[in-house]
Amino acid sequence: MAKKPVKRADKVEVVYSEKRWKLLLKLREEAIEIMDALEKASLGCITHGSLARGDVSANSDIDVFIQNPSGSFLIESAIERAGLAVNQRILVQATPSYAAKGYVELAPQRVVSFPLMKMRSRERDFYRFGGEATLQTLRDNERIVGVDKRLMLIEPTERGHIESSIVGRENAVAKLLSVSVETVLDRVHALLRRDEVGRTGVFVKRELSHDETFEMALQRLVDENPAVRRRLRLSRA
Repeated sequence: MAKKPVKRADKVEVVYSEKRWKLLLKLREEAIEIMDALEKASLGCITHGSLARGDVSANSDIDVFIQNPSGSFLIESAIERAGLAVNQRILVQATPSYAAKGYVELAPQRVVSFPLMKMRSRERDFYRFGGEATLQTLRDNERIVGVDKRLMLIEPTERGHIESSIVGRENAVAKLLSVSVETVLDRVHALLRRDEVGRTGVFVKRELSHDETFEMALQRLVDENPAVRRRLRLSRA
């Protein structure tokens, strides 16, 4: 079930149980294995969301993101050399204005993603907004400030975290997270609207065949879909 936005103004301390600390350690160990394989192939990557912030649950994803890939072949080769099995490969474009991305699913809730066209700065800010962590951050056992899907600012502490709503505090939160105010306002609007009308579908979602590369799949979409073609043209401008 999707988490609902929270609008309370007060700050609340959340103290983690031993079980939650152990889950965080386990998930981070899995993320380190994936990220290490990519970094060895000179593919700089981050993980983001609850894994970076530390407020994990049994439903937490391991989503590793490569910001500047040189091509999907290098990514898939690095995954293969590490002995990591691939369940499926999916091309996704969330909306006509967002960059198309490749998703390599290693297991349920274990994904390596990367852009297939240049992202706008606001799209890149999305990861900082939720909290992002490098491989070294995970190895150093650090946790990062970020915002969850309830629009709660998660500030790590020694015992767990402090959480507080960001609604009405967008400017201060943007400065704290080093993202644009527009990014914060966008996320607030999107998540509050999702709470009102429910989750909407993505613009494009296509599973790749065994012998199809992400670049081949993107080119076919560009040939077929004018909106995808326009977005690619803008990324090259």
